[in-house]
Formats: sequence, structure tokens, C-alpha cells
Amino acid sequence: MKTITLYIVDDYLLTRIAHKRYFENDDNYKILGDFQCAEDCLEEMKKNQADIILMDIELPEMNGIEATKIIKEKYPKTKVIMFTSYENEERVLASLACGACGYILKNTNESDLKKIIKMVSAGEFWMDLEIAKMAFASIPAPNIKDLENLYENKRLKNSLTERELEVLKLLIDGKTNAQIAKEIIVSTNTAKAHVGNILTKLSVTDRVQAAVKAVRANLF
Repeated sequence: MKTITLYIVDDYLLTRIAHKRYFENDDNYKILGDFQCAEDCLEEMKKNQADIILMDIELPEMNGIEATKIIKEKYPKTKVIMFTSYENEERVLASLACGACGYILKNTNESDLKKIIKMVSAGEFWMDLEIAKMAFASIPAPNIKDLENLYENKRLKNSLTERELEVLKLLIDGKTNAQIAKEIIVSTNTAKAHVGNILTKLSVTDRVQAAVKAVRANLF
């Protein structure tokens, strides 16, 4: 088995010391370095890339999710495993979206941690079962009666800009173009243009149809 090289990024010194000692006596794993902040790890990566990075999420400056995104963009061969105490749904999804190859909790026993690192190094993905349940629970419900438009509602929302969504909310409340303009501090012509864009993107011909479609699609 090829020796797996690792970096540990954690602002808690005792955590870094404990894991360094654990891996030191195993020839299958080699700790190349440990860091209390993501910036130091990124700097070292310029000179020497590790196979695996155990990355905490809450760090002094740059957080672990932001660091993971940078690492995956600059060093695609390096795999990041989020190693954290947090079971937060948004943090799980954000970590995965930014390229993490695993998400494990710090209470994972050391024997299992080694197995997980080995699996991820081999190209597999790993997530604690309870964490996986949490992530999958956030998947939106599909329109199961229409295979061609299973997630039409999501596509509708993604097609609108933040400003257009803001205008659409006001439109649902029955606001006129002048009232919308006053609310979002733009000219009436600009508000009218936003409404026109919304009608086009929602494939409707008037404000009432737009409001009804938005409500039915549960866009808010």
C-alpha cells in the first residue's frame, strides 16, 4: 500500500498533537504537517501537496469550507475530508458543494478514521450515516407526475435574479410598479422592466398569472 500523506488543519493544538502521535507509528500514513489556520496550509501546499487534508470548519481567519474550495480548484488531486464537531445541515451541504470528499465528526474512533482516509484516498466518498440522512433530507421534493419537469420549481427560482425575486414578492403582495419602485428605491421604468423580465422568465402574460405561478410553485 502506498503511504498516504496528510495535513491536519485544526486550531485546537491538542487535537493536532493527538492525531500526529496516532499516525506517527503507522507506516501507511505520513503527517507532512499540521496547521492552526487554513492560510498556513494553503501556503505549504504551494511547495508540497498532501494526498489528504483533514480540515476543521471553524478556523481563526479563513474557514475550512472556503479553504476546501480553493484547494479543489488549485490542487484537484488532493482530497479534503471535513473533520469537525458540527452536524449543521448547511455546513454539510456547503462542504460538499465546495469539493469535500468526506464529512466526519471528531468523535469518530481512530481505527475508523484510518479506514475512512484509506477509502477516500482510493477515490471513494465517505459520510457518517446520520450526516448523510441530514443532507438527503434537504433535497427538494420532485414533481413525480412529470418526468420532464421533476424540478421545474427549482429551475424557475434559479432563473430569477435576487432583485427579480424581491420584485416578485412585492408583485405577489399586489404592489403597483410605482409602489415597487418606491420600495426598492429605483425608478418606475426600472421597476416596470423588472416586472417584464419576470413575466418572460415565468412564461406568463400578466402580473396575476406571475403571482399565481409563484405561489403554486412555492418559490418563497
